[in-house]
This record gives sequence, structure tokens and C-alpha cells, in this order.
Amino acid sequence: MTQLLYLKDHYLKEFEALITELVEPKKIILDQSAFYYTSGGQQNDTGTITKNNQEFKVINVYKEQGKIIHEVDKEGLQKSDKIKGNLDWQRRYKLMKAHTAAHIISEVIHKETNALITGNQLSEEKIRIDFSLEDFNKEKLQNYVEEANKIIQKDLKITTEVLPREEAEKLPKISKLAKGLPESLKELRIVKIGDFDLQADAGTHINSTKEIGKLTFLKAENKGKNNRRVYFKVEDG
Repeated sequence: MTQLLYLKDHYLKEFEALITELVEPKKIILDQSAFYYTSGGQQNDTGTITKNNQEFKVINVYKEQGKIIHEVDKEGLQKSDKIKGNLDWQRRYKLMKAHTAAHIISEVIHKETNALITGNQLSEEKIRIDFSLEDFNKEKLQNYVEEANKIIQKDLKITTEVLPREEAEKLPKISKLAKGLPESLKELRIVKIGDFDLQADAGTHINSTKEIGKLTFLKAENKGKNNRRVYFKVEDG
């Protein structure tokens, strides 16, 4: 099992690790990693892995059959190699801001409508969230983004804690996912945004809402029965 270093420190930019398995010539497994693997709508981190001054670009990180796979751009890494990992920090930081912003938007809409999330995609360029909303009202959706901007400017602190599932489920509305949380999870990591929101989540986040900057509404789409899609992006405040 790869120890996921970002769960404790979202701002960790570099780390040392040991290659525990060579899945394919360009696909490796590490004993620990700060690279986020694609999940929860958040794209994977990229960056570099260095061995003896030889640099390999990390082009993909994903989970397969319970293993975290790091895919690099060329062959040359071997099992038992000691490596140094460096994240593309500019990309990661944008994704962190996007993820926290998505939580804020979700809570704003949920408080107003009780809508749940039916899908999402976080990238550097834009954020997309699908909600289980009956009415399609573009103006209201745009207003929700502006309401989120007001929350952002409050400079709320973001904290995390891991709780046994039984204890976590006693907290109010810890999941806003329409499909709920996987039954296999015995512990839940709770992300708290001041006194505004808390959600079970394993993604990466910033330390304070003010780091986000400003959200800009891009467009809204009617995707069929009870499915409304909102696009927005993060910009410097």
C-alpha cells in the first residue's frame, strides 16, 4: 500500500520514496507519494521523479486494483530504486483551489435547494458540477456562484480530521454525493470549511478560503431530468 503523503500535508511539494514494484517499464508503485491520483473528479498531479540526477516526467497517476500507479515518460526505473518526487506545484495549487471552491458552491446550492452532486470534474481551466435540481434557472445558478464568492472572502480556515465511519456518520450531511459514500470505507476524512461546511473527502485543499481568489460563472446547462450542470473558473481576486 502506498502511503498518501498529501492526506496529511496538502502543501508538500517534494518527497523521497522507494520503488516497491515495477508494473510495466514505465509504470511504478512507490512506498509513499505526494502525487494525487485521479479520483473524486480531481485530476491527477504531474511533475517529475528523479533517480541519480536522471529525470522522469510523471504523466499520469491512477488507482488500479487497489494499487497507486505512477506512469512516467520513459523507461529506466527499477524496483528498489530510491527516488525523489517533485510536484508541478502550479498545477496542484490550482487544483487545490478548485476543489475547495467546489465544496463551497456545493454547500451554497445544497442549503438553498437540498440538491445533491451527481457528477463533477475539476481541472486547471474550469470546474464542472452536476446537481440534482428540478428547475433550470440560469440566473439563480449564477447567483449561487456570487454567493460562494462572499463565503470565500470571509477567509475561513480549512481543517481535516479522520474519524471512524460510525462516528463520522453522526455528523450532519457529511456527503452531498447523490450516490453516497463507498461502503468499503471504514474511516472517513472530514474536510471542514470554518463553520460553513463539512464534507467527507479525500482530495487536496487550501488552508484558507481567501487563497481561492474569485469564482467566475461561465455557463449553465440543462442536462435532462433533474440534472443541471454549472461551469465556473477560479481567478485571482
